[in-house]
Amino acid sequence: MMTANEIRDSFKKFFESKGHVIVPSAPMVIKDDPTLMFTNAGMNQWKDIILGTKDPNPRRRCDSQKCLRVSGKHNDLEEVGHDTYHHTMFEMLGNWSFGDYFKEGAIDYAWEYLVDVLHLNPADLYVTVFEGDPSEGLERDDEAAKYWSKHVPADHIINGNKHDNFWEMGETGPCGPCSEIHVDSRPDSEKAKVPGRELVNKDDPQVIEIWNIVFMQFNRKADGSLEPLPMHVIDTGMGFERLVRMLQGKNSNYDTDIFQPIIKEIENLSGKKYGFTTPTGENGEGANEQEKIDIAMRVVADHLRAVAFSIADGQLPSNAKAGYVIRRILRRAVRYAYTFLDQKSAFLYKLVPVLVQEMGEAYPELPAQQELISRVMKEEEDSFLRTLDKGIQLLNGDMDELRAHGKTELDGESAFRLFDTYGFPLDLTELICRENGYTVDEKGFDVEMEKQKARARNAAVVENGDWVELRQGEQEFVGYDYSEYECHILRYRKVTQKKNTFYEVVLDHTPFYGEMGGQVGDQGVLVSSDETVNVIDTKRENNQSIHIVKQMPKNPEADFMACVDIDKRNGSAANHSATHLLDYALKQVLGDHVEQKGSYVDADTLRFDFSHFQKVTPEELRKVERIVNDMIRQDIPLEEHRNMPLAEAKELGAVALFGEKYGDKVRVVRFGPSCEFCGGIHVKSTGHIGFFKIISESSVAAGVRRIEALTGKACEEAIYEVEDMMKDIQALFNNAKDLKATIEKSISENAALKKQVEGFRQQTVDRTAKTLAEHAQDVNGVKVVKAVLPVDPASAKDIVFKVREQIPENLVCVLGSRHENRPLLSVMFSDDMVKSHGLNAGKIIREAAKLIQGGGGGQPHYAQAGGKNADGLSAAVDKIIELIEL
Repeated sequence: MMTANEIRDSFKKFFESKGHVIVPSAPMVIKDDPTLMFTNAGMNQWKDIILGTKDPNPRRRCDSQKCLRVSGKHNDLEEVGHDTYHHTMFEMLGNWSFGDYFKEGAIDYAWEYLVDVLHLNPADLYVTVFEGDPSEGLERDDEAAKYWSKHVPADHIINGNKHDNFWEMGETGPCGPCSEIHVDSRPDSEKAKVPGRELVNKDDPQVIEIWNIVFMQFNRKADGSLEPLPMHVIDTGMGFERLVRMLQGKNSNYDTDIFQPIIKEIENLSGKKYGFTTPTGENGEGANEQEKIDIAMRVVADHLRAVAFSIADGQLPSNAKAGYVIRRILRRAVRYAYTFLDQKSAFLYKLVPVLVQEMGEAYPELPAQQELISRVMKEEEDSFLRTLDKGIQLLNGDMDELRAHGKTELDGESAFRLFDTYGFPLDLTELICRENGYTVDEKGFDVEMEKQKARARNAAVVENGDWVELRQGEQEFVGYDYSEYECHILRYRKVTQKKNTFYEVVLDHTPFYGEMGGQVGDQGVLVSSDETVNVIDTKRENNQSIHIVKQMPKNPEADFMACVDIDKRNGSAANHSATHLLDYALKQVLGDHVEQKGSYVDADTLRFDFSHFQKVTPEELRKVERIVNDMIRQDIPLEEHRNMPLAEAKELGAVALFGEKYGDKVRVVRFGPSCEFCGGIHVKSTGHIGFFKIISESSVAAGVRRIEALTGKACEEAIYEVEDMMKDIQALFNNAKDLKATIEKSISENAALKKQVEGFRQQTVDRTAKTLAEHAQDVNGVKVVKAVLPVDPASAKDIVFKVREQIPENLVCVLGSRHENRPLLSVMFSDDMVKSHGLNAGKIIREAAKLIQGGGGGQPHYAQAGGKNADGLSAAVDKIIELIEL
């Protein structure tokens, strides 16, 4: 039986023998493409070729592409673990033809690989072809059916509808009919009862699609119409996990050697056993305890891969965009491990070594980033487990309120708050509530969820018009050499987002740098003989600069001069070049383990994230600054290599970044010993940076630090600010000559005075507590102390504890205090009043706090509550005594 790694290699070797160039997987996390966060299909990295903005050579390619489907149209997250074949992260085996072979070649290659190389039984294979769509004037794909008829009988060729057999990149863009290949892996007895053709695309777990061959031949326009593509493209995708399952004769993807080593390690660490059960219902409804354990192990095994590969590709968990998606995946895994595998401490990070062992050879970024992956995952797990504890405390409070009011159902709004704030899925809330005899309003939860989804949809809606073509041709970027250049508009389109309208413009020649690699896009103007149009931003999309303008020129076909805002560009260039020097200096001071993990530079900002596992000391930061500023003073000239073959660039020692996709030709930027792959705008020599000063160093995530710094004019302004501040401080101390000694003396005197004041305060607290205790009222054998006093919160707390010391038994002490017109309630009970009378200060004070328009809580013997209405303080004190019912 072939192993998963052997199967992956066999696919690549087969297509290499057919003249395909084997290319590495693109990063799973997409950068510099505003239309997509993650690679969710093998074709994503070829968008610019398919759209005609990049040279298609080599025309035959093959790869195994890392993919992630957890957002947007392709969202499988909630199914993962509950069935045998859905995944978040998965591998897509693909072969590509850009204007070379088309339908016949793709079909013949697919059949030869499956039958002649992998030896699948032809009788188990079924194929689908597009049945056509009269509403769009599309006929049945008889051409594909004809080529399939060479290999399979007619009853194995099945018509498929537009949903299943017409592939589209999105609402607009390249598209075309496709043919799916399905495999029937049921036992012979089952095949005899029901033909496989009747189960194709019917969600049968044993009759599944493993390969989709897309024949891209149309372009979908914004008005919905179709136009032929100038170049036909073959785009195939075969689910690696499903293929391995077929070849290894398993009933589940999770039973293959892709996942079993991970699941066995989960068994070892959790002490629980995987039962190879088949889920009994969607989302686990009706599942027994063993099934729940199995689901949890599948979730953990799958999500481990998604999170680890995302971190390796440079995307850390966070609260925004792609980072939020990764955090959500990780927390889903933690929640399943917490609930069903009894893992109350960090767990997933312990599985990283076995993942690296199994997949590290095929994906070297995993072993290279193993320490970072483990540290980030552990910190995220620890953080979420603390959040889980907070959420459980909040849920316990909600259940206390239900109990107090005689209710049995938690409202949907509260359940959704737990989900939205603390990451509690509805089923976890239901589980905890059910264990305590309560139900949850699912419909109310669904209403709140739909409101959130509607808000997200409305915020994300972008309406793109069709491109208006004015001229034929491809864009040429001239920004490395020019800041002004004569140009014409090739095409433009209208874009509407959040009720704002702007236009995207593509020029034939442009000096404008499109936002990429952490460097912001250029701003500037387009000037014709009749008008000037402001370019407010420049984005990078499909390997070209997209110029953003608020208004189109009156004559779009005029001759233009594209002029970059040179002041902003020079500032960005200085900061960008400084990040290269900073990267080099950090490696010299901290070690070669330092890797860039992100950056952002504009005219005023320099932010640089890097891998390092402890805080950088002030002494180390000063060394880094000295190295960078020394390189600036040397005025090292820029050494630039454009279109350098990738292999030569690596031989040159250029630093490449994990998570970046590099082509066959790259640009290398060198400043003396600093040498990196980079496509950004830089200064002509380091002297143009002026000066470099670090202003902060902080933690971004486990194992990732962030430096923020200033260069050039910004440094000059910062020095002036410090100078002015020092003058102001000196003036406050009567222009003392030895300012440091004067400040130290002032601090010492102030500390002595504070100590005296604290002594006086403590004496007042002692006297007040003694007086209150001496005047305590006896109510049915209980000593009741109540008062309203003008004291600060710290003194109020000390007073009630001092009263408790003097009256250790049968004590009820209620103190209302006012400080700076802010009311505060403090309640103290002796231990015997809590035990024998069942009093709970935390609950009682919440009710009384309403009279001061506030809230609070605490322990059964002591609680505090603040508010806004000081006039209600006396009434609140009386309310507490009333609630105690002495």
